[in-house]
Amino acid sequence: MKNIFCRGLMSFVFIIVFTTTSYAQNKSLKIGESLPESIWTNPFPVVNHSRKATNLSEDKNKLILIDFWSTWCSACLMSLPKIEALQQKFRDRVKILPVSSQDRFALDKFFSSPNGKKYKSMMSTYEDKALHELFPHAGVPFIIWIKDGKFFNSTDAGQLTEQTINEVLSGDKSSLQTIIQMNRERPLMLSDDYDRQKNVQLLNYSFFAKGKIPDIGAGGTYRKTATGKIHGRQFTNLPLWDMYYAIGYELFKRQDKTSFTEKRMVIDVNQPEQLIPIEKADGSNDGTNLYNYEFIIPEQKSDSLYNYMLEDLNRYSGYTVTLEKRPVKCLVLVRTSTKDKLATKGGEKRSTFPRTPSILRNVPLKNMVNMLNGEINIKELFIDETGYTGNVDLEVSGVKDIATLKKELQKYDLDLRPEERQLLMMIIKDQLN
Repeated sequence: MKNIFCRGLMSFVFIIVFTTTSYAQNKSLKIGESLPESIWTNPFPVVNHSRKATNLSEDKNKLILIDFWSTWCSACLMSLPKIEALQQKFRDRVKILPVSSQDRFALDKFFSSPNGKKYKSMMSTYEDKALHELFPHAGVPFIIWIKDGKFFNSTDAGQLTEQTINEVLSGDKSSLQTIIQMNRERPLMLSDDYDRQKNVQLLNYSFFAKGKIPDIGAGGTYRKTATGKIHGRQFTNLPLWDMYYAIGYELFKRQDKTSFTEKRMVIDVNQPEQLIPIEKADGSNDGTNLYNYEFIIPEQKSDSLYNYMLEDLNRYSGYTVTLEKRPVKCLVLVRTSTKDKLATKGGEKRSTFPRTPSILRNVPLKNMVNMLNGEINIKELFIDETGYTGNVDLEVSGVKDIATLKKELQKYDLDLRPEERQLLMMIIKDQLN
């Protein structure tokens, strides 16, 4: 069964570039170790409370939960009602302390907003350094569990529940899964033992695993050499679709000199839904179709990085992905006269396709074609065969449907013609056993 499978552009949460350096990690307080005495007496300035500061010593006999958060973090804000409810339920047995590195102005602004005013009984520290240094982390929300004066565990916010709190308070076997946020500067799962080796250079590294790794966020990184060459990529907690998209984007730039979009992907597999994440009822991801992948090669082979990555994934992913010329039905943009009705009058550059109105000002015509091949409700692939190389001025009412767009382009002596072309496509097939 052949499917053209559309899902929108890459869902990368962040892209970070790392230059090749030492992979040594910083040391921090380990689970089971006692908190330094200075932390107990340290005055933490707070907002949204009658007191100006608090310390942990007055809650030393309680289960203390440090909630690292930020006002710009949507997951943190979604967690606040639960945190307030849990604090009210456990009262004198548990102390939940929201901790932020943001300044007082940012937090005062939040707690005075309509949303923030809901949390009248919640105080938060601000401009924190001491707890951030003791429990370093890459993302928020991040929960630190402190019991009997010792670092008991570290988790994500999803594990902070009435059940898990009761387990810890009662001394029962805890169902908590420890989250130790991973350092993205290191290759995935590369042992610390590597750091002790002298006169050893990492020439090749490949790691590929299915399933969500909760210790690291969703996204991707580049590995760059000191000279700026990209010789490695890392993808974490992403579906294969996103990885194939990223690889296709790079390979098309090199091989076809064209813009790569999802319309250039042919999904010819029996279960295409396995290439994308599975959403739970609450909108979160169940992790079933998520993968983690890292691939590094020597600097002198960097020009072949994406070809090697595709070969590597083809060995183990269960799919075979190739770039092939295929006959494709498309809409070809052509000029209908030699009269130039497109030439720009200059001025500030602007491109609003496919919004309403859709405007090009002093930019190449290919900007329109690229956007038409992006996230719009027109399945056809657009091809530019106008041969027009200069910047243009063009405006249409919006990209509603092909008939309307075709009609409005006529005033610029442009037409969209249904044709078939041999085009380079990314083909994804089930791997034969």
